[in-house]
Amino acid sequence: MLYDTHYKEGKKVYFKKFDLMIAGLLFLPDNFDEDKKYPAIVVTHPGGGVKEQCSSLYAWNLAKNGYVALAFDATHQGESEGMPRYLEDPTSRVEDIRSAVDYLVTLDFVDEEKIGAMGICAGGGYTMNAIQTEVRIKAAAGISTWDVGDSAKNGFPGVNEENFMQKLLKEVAQARTLEAKGGKAQYWKYVPETEDEIKNAPSTIAKEASEYYRTSRCSYPTSVNKYLVSSNDKLAAWDAFCHIDTVSPRPILLIVGSKADTLYYSQDCYNRACEPKEIYTIEGATHVDLYDKPEFVSQVVKKLVDFFDKGVKYV
Repeated sequence: MLYDTHYKEGKKVYFKKFDLMIAGLLFLPDNFDEDKKYPAIVVTHPGGGVKEQCSSLYAWNLAKNGYVALAFDATHQGESEGMPRYLEDPTSRVEDIRSAVDYLVTLDFVDEEKIGAMGICAGGGYTMNAIQTEVRIKAAAGISTWDVGDSAKNGFPGVNEENFMQKLLKEVAQARTLEAKGGKAQYWKYVPETEDEIKNAPSTIAKEASEYYRTSRCSYPTSVNKYLVSSNDKLAAWDAFCHIDTVSPRPILLIVGSKADTLYYSQDCYNRACEPKEIYTIEGATHVDLYDKPEFVSQVVKKLVDFFDKGVKYV
């Protein structure tokens, strides 16, 4: 990988979500003492990502700042269990976060009153949704936050296609009918891969994400760049920030690059939330820059640590 993600330094762990096993990487602070109590953070990966990529990078950095941090693969993806494979279901993804909290509270060295959560891209949207109903999460942060429900209804940033959702749902209907009649599962790619696909990509974020996920920059074997077409009806029915106004007085933080074409998702979340809330802008950064580029990640980590220290560690 071009930049460090630190996944090799995480301890492989497994925990349950209903009857499914979730695979995670647990990062511990330096000079860890199992007889002490530590604050903890759940770190959720982007759509199409896996725990070994940017979520492990941020988990490692949080551990270096005194937190127990847990990165994990969403069920149906990566090394986690779940059929059908490569399902992207927002409700399931939020339940994954709750299950991660369930796991943390079983660890004797975790202070269950000091648990926070953060996520990157779609993981940021899932995290903002999880805190609405998971009161064990005391503070939540989103990095380059993405509302997958909005993009399923209205298209990717920069894509202004009329009747986008109606066309999307027709393709879902065709895929489901084909599968119901015994046909093969239908998949779409998260990001373009071929030269022609990249050239014709309708948005900056798609091209950026292709470089991140499909090149030596941060490709990983279990990040396979496909999801079920039938995921899209679940995405279209979802609203990441529907009850974000109920989270107060627990704090939320949204960190976004000034050049991110997804900035409006963070603004939407901020506008719908009540205090305490904050948008923190990283000047000169795009959406994907915040995944791994050291000059930007260092700024994000500094802000995250300040936020969680006030919202989790010392509450």
